[in-house]
Amino acid sequence: MDVRRADERYPGGEPEAGIESWHAFSFGPHYDPGNLRFGAVIACNEERLAPGAGFGEHPHSHTEIITWVVEGELTHRDSTGHETCVRPGDVQRLSAAAGVRHVERNDGSSPLTFVQMWLAPREPGGEPSYEIIPGIADSTPYAVPESGAMLHIRRLAAGERTAVPDGAFVYVHVVRGTVRLADEELDAGDSARITDARGLEAVGVTATELLMWEMGG
Repeated sequence: MDVRRADERYPGGEPEAGIESWHAFSFGPHYDPGNLRFGAVIACNEERLAPGAGFGEHPHSHTEIITWVVEGELTHRDSTGHETCVRPGDVQRLSAAAGVRHVERNDGSSPLTFVQMWLAPREPGGEPSYEIIPGIADSTPYAVPESGAMLHIRRLAAGERTAVPDGAFVYVHVVRGTVRLADEELDAGDSARITDARGLEAVGVTATELLMWEMGG
């Protein structure tokens, strides 16, 4: 198990424009050949947008883009014709496939924080697609078959336990709170990269929220 702390992430964004970004993997000008991906995960970015701030239209290709809103509301528009508002508890997926363009903004009056995870598809190309699952329950895993991955969302009370999925690769990101994983305590923004996960449990030290990716080899 390889634990990465929140303060090890690469800073990015444009603070003067109300955009703050924190990258868990090699990203943009922060090129690190030893930190390009883990399993199918190639990016895990925490984005903070001030009211009125956002990312103008920009392209993606050959990427499965999963978004989890922590607080606030995210306005999404893309070149396939979708325009939605993503709220806490919703899972949004944009499959960029051979190419898509999108806009992400905070059109609300409150600060927006979201975690965006990029996964590499097993096969490049195809037609882009979009879906949003509103108010997904903890007990409902979200499958991304294009990347051979499954997202598990867990919200734990202090002292509550949950199984970590078994898998060739498991990526755990702490959204909020503190959790104990094996002999390690992880706080908000920390993550764990687990190879050949078997029989692990996560225990809430405080009320906590976890995103866990289960991936095959």
